[in-house]
Amino acid sequence: MINIRKREDSWRWFFVSDGKVCYMHAHVLDGENRNEKGVMMLYKFDGKRPVAGKDSYISELANIIGDVVIGNNCYIGHGAILRGDYGRIEIGDGTAIEEGAIVHAPPGDVCRIGARVTIGHGAVVHGKKIGDGAVVGMGSILSILSEIGERSIVAEGAVVKWNQAIPSNVVAAGNPAHVVREISPKDRDFWDAGKQLYIDLAKKYLDEGMERIE
Repeated sequence: MINIRKREDSWRWFFVSDGKVCYMHAHVLDGENRNEKGVMMLYKFDGKRPVAGKDSYISELANIIGDVVIGNNCYIGHGAILRGDYGRIEIGDGTAIEEGAIVHAPPGDVCRIGARVTIGHGAVVHGKKIGDGAVVGMGSILSILSEIGERSIVAEGAVVKWNQAIPSNVVAAGNPAHVVREISPKDRDFWDAGKQLYIDLAKKYLDEGMERIE
């Protein structure tokens, strides 16, 4: 559970997630958590609030709304939006949701994002399931109730249509997305390294934080 508290020796606020202290340049107005520009970061909605696991980094510039459960060692990048308002979002351990990505659960359903998933910059995820180890390329779109299999790669700019399912261990590209080949050992090695990069980056942000230049 995320708890907002205030440091006595600083104007900064922080949240505690499973005992991990994560600082944010923020203050609370009327019981709401807002950053300096007045934009809310962590929203309680419809009686539900975001929950984050151990050693997960959530940017102070991200917006996390309602019924969102984030696993351990995740990276939620600057400008990402996770909307758990009329559905639930579940994110597995070691997953990276990069800058500008939007995740929105299907109405009355759950968007399940597996462990060690990479969601690239500017992607739109409105699907039902993304399997463990999958990659969603920059600027791609996963439409309502779509599913992506384990370790599959959705290429940059691809559009996975409503209810479309991409099988496991393939590369899909195009509009509409279609399978172009199976993933290779080189793909696995490259993306395993990329996923670890973001796990390490999350820890670095937690340890060092961002410093505003006045």
